[in-house]
Formats: sequence, structure tokens, C-alpha cells
Amino acid sequence: MSTRILAKRQLIPGQTSELTLEAPQIAAKARPGHFVILRIDENGERVPLTIADTDKENGTIKIVYLVVGKSTALLETMGEGDEILDVCGPLGTPTHIEKHDGPVICVGGGTGIAAMHHIAKGHRENGNHVVAAVGARSAELLLFCNELEGFCPELMISTDDGSRGHKGFVTDLVRQRLEDDPTVAEVVAVGPVPMMEAVCKVTKPFGVKTTVSLNSIMIDGIGMCGACRVTVGGETKFACVDGPEFDGHAVDFDELRSRLGAYRPLEILSMEEYRKRHG
Repeated sequence: MSTRILAKRQLIPGQTSELTLEAPQIAAKARPGHFVILRIDENGERVPLTIADTDKENGTIKIVYLVVGKSTALLETMGEGDEILDVCGPLGTPTHIEKHDGPVICVGGGTGIAAMHHIAKGHRENGNHVVAAVGARSAELLLFCNELEGFCPELMISTDDGSRGHKGFVTDLVRQRLEDDPTVAEVVAVGPVPMMEAVCKVTKPFGVKTTVSLNSIMIDGIGMCGACRVTVGGETKFACVDGPEFDGHAVDFDELRSRLGAYRPLEILSMEEYRKRHG
């Protein structure tokens, strides 16, 4: 069904934006970890985006996207009052959240910080002590820091260039916290594949449960096409229905990277054609 854009906020001008969508049915049922698939118009591809936040009372959801290809470039041209042709959701299996005695570290990188924000909020609402850890190349590329500070008792920040917080990678902060605090109960990582894999390598020697949210290629989002298949613990799983969250220590990241790059030449060609037509 068509969905109206109620508000648009540019988080990083020309790169990353947040949309507030009128979606009462989705908002009523969406939980942390859920995602939606949208289609801008009849000729558009289906784009999976994790729900960054919900407002059940007002019947709205928030999504955050990075402009990386033709579809997200088209989405960036839309604004308040415009309608997206299709928004389907909530899809996927929601985050498994249970009460822990020790803290939960929620790690986010890039646009994954938005999805991590919703998961962190779920853990906090369930009574867990949430340590949010976010990383970016520089301070101006950090997302949702103010929102996370609003409900997380602790917020750790890293930037590659040292313009805010720790100079280095977010994994440095995770490793240091695990060394200092043996009571950490779980680590959740959402973001680029290299970041999630690096987090898993850091946490594995500590034996800490580590959950990752996989951004595999999706088409139908209901487990019929098989495009989103990933290997977890030697078994084939469908990220759209079995996930998108899995045990990070069991994920075949090499295969995930390979599958994510399968259509990259065609995506580049599509974007080049779009730029030729629209400037």
C-alpha cells in the first residue's frame, strides 16, 4: 500500500537521510530488528530498510538510508507530502531480547547506527544496562548520538581521524570494555560487513554472545526467492525470515561479502545511466 512521507531529515547532506512515514499498521506491530521493503514506483526495485524507530501512538515509523544507487538516489529526491508506492512490513524475525544481569554493548557503524538505535532502545526498555558504541570516519558522519544519549547510560564514540571521541576503530572500544568488564552479557553489532566481522573477531576470545544483523541482498522478503541466503553454522539460512539477526561467530562472512558484490557492476551501470539522465 502507498505510504506518505510525513517528514524528512538530512542526517548527512547528500549522503544519508531519515524519513518519517505514515504507517499505522506497521508501527502497531513493529519490534526492534524488524525491517520493511519499499518500492518507489511501478518500475522501482524492492529496497529493504531496517526500521530505525516507531511511534505506535502516532502511527509512524522511521527509516534511514544511504544514497548508494539509483533507487536510493530517487528516494532522496522525495520529500514531505510525497507518497512511496509500496511499503511492506514489518518483516523478518525481531531481535531476541532478554533480561541480562550484565551490560549489553550495542555497536553501530554507518547507517547501521540507526537500526542499532532501535535495538538498543528495546534492550533498555527490557531493563538491560545498555552501552552504545558508535564509530565513523569523522565526527560529521556520526548518527543518532543525541538519541542514544537520551536513553543509554553509556555512549562510547570513536572516529578514525580523532575528531570526536576515541581516535581509532569502534572495535578498540569494544575490546577495552570486554577487558575491563567480565560481566558483559551480549554484544550486538549492526553496520558494514567488515565492521561486524571485526567485532565478532574481538568478542570471540572472550566467549561473549555476539549478534549481528545481516544486510544480504533481498527481493521478496518472505523467503520465497532465496536471494538473501547466508551460511550460518554450516547451514543455509534466509536472512529475510530466519534473520536478519544471527550468531555472529557462526556467520560465513566471506560468502556474505561475495554475494553482496554479485551485482555491483550492474548497480554501477544503473547509477551512471541515472546520472546521465538527471544530472
